[in-house]
Amino acid sequence: MQGIVTNIQRFSIHDGPGIRTTVFLKGCNLRCFWCHNPETWSPKPELQIFPNKCIGCGACLEVCPQGAHTLIEGQKHFNRELCVACGKCAEICYAESLILVGDTMTVDDVMAEVLADRAFYATSGGGVTLSGGEPALQFDFTYAILARSKAEGLHTAIETDANYVWERLEKLLEVTDLVMTDIKHMDPDIHRAVTGVSNERIIANHRKLMATDRPVIFRTPVVPAVNATVEDISAIAAYIRELGELRAASGSPAPPPTLDLLPFHRLAGDKYRSLGLDYKAKDFVAPTKEEMAEFVRVAAEYGIEVQSR
Repeated sequence: MQGIVTNIQRFSIHDGPGIRTTVFLKGCNLRCFWCHNPETWSPKPELQIFPNKCIGCGACLEVCPQGAHTLIEGQKHFNRELCVACGKCAEICYAESLILVGDTMTVDDVMAEVLADRAFYATSGGGVTLSGGEPALQFDFTYAILARSKAEGLHTAIETDANYVWERLEKLLEVTDLVMTDIKHMDPDIHRAVTGVSNERIIANHRKLMATDRPVIFRTPVVPAVNATVEDISAIAAYIRELGELRAASGSPAPPPTLDLLPFHRLAGDKYRSLGLDYKAKDFVAPTKEEMAEFVRVAAEYGIEVQSR
């Protein structure tokens, strides 16, 4: 079985408990305009171009079978519409000006990297996390990796937007110890405007999650002009409290859901440019530490566990 992997990040400490290996899968069914990982949007491999690294050797012009790389009046040009992401130019670009993002890997390939750090998981209480993009879009591949990880005695987690049919998430819970899921805005119309989809199905899945025995961590990226107000954070905190009450009423043995507030940053700008995408959040200013502390304080007033980075 094969899947498309964007990156495998070892020694991760922000994607679940302990030291973890996070496997980022390609493909997402949201289009959050501030996304820090736009290279995960498309389900297919893509070519990233970093012109400042180009040394002008011209090797990419010679190997490209589609003629996507050209030289016009001494200036190198790239036609993304002609590119089929074969990766030949990236293979010979030792300056790393051209990078093919999205590797075809088997479950065995992934597990070989995951199991290399088994000792660190054991001593830290860590494990493996599947992220994206949206890992549920490569459902069979995701399930197989999680199942193999469980069979190896590893703690498993998924980071998911929950924007798909419940039956898919319910099946993944069979091999998942921890669910981390986003809530970006409570208003369905605003949610659609900033992510491309309504939050109605997402919220319905959140409610169903509360009746399960899996711990759930909610994550909210705090983004200017989207939800970086006391009112918006309060609405999200009230929602998390409601879900906690729903979990308690269901009789689930799992702990109440918690909330992580994640400050927006502009470090993804180069990624957008490398993919020929418009970075609509390029002029946004990241929330200050003082602002984030205030949001944490406000959310905690709703009786939920809150933290921020």
